[in-house]
Amino acid sequence: MEPHEFKINEDGLKAILPPMEAEIMEYMWKVKVATAGEVYEYLKETHKTLRRSTVSILMNRLCERGLLKRSVDTGRGGMKYVYSVVTSKEEFERKVVESILNALMNNFKEATVAYLSKIKK
Repeated sequence: MEPHEFKINEDGLKAILPPMEAEIMEYMWKVKVATAGEVYEYLKETHKTLRRSTVSILMNRLCERGLLKRSVDTGRGGMKYVYSVVTSKEEFERKVVESILNALMNNFKEATVAYLSKIKK
């Protein structure tokens, strides 16, 4: 997943992902595998107006971004999608930092090198 936008005034994952997608990923990194229904049950405690369909849409977007993958499971209740994480939180954060630093080096090389050498001390 390559970050295409970095929101400098946001904290943590919300600097890279929309807030609800960031919350979903935080939960998914804890549990590793879940259905959209399970994620919805977790999130509805703090988001009273959240709809189950919204969680499914957001989880599918996270699949498109390469952060989650989904498979089909069949059981007594019929067919359901099971989502799992593709990469660890640490690997995701490493890729984000690498991508941002590469962009800074490509666009502002002298200033980036000067700043990094200053904070290295």
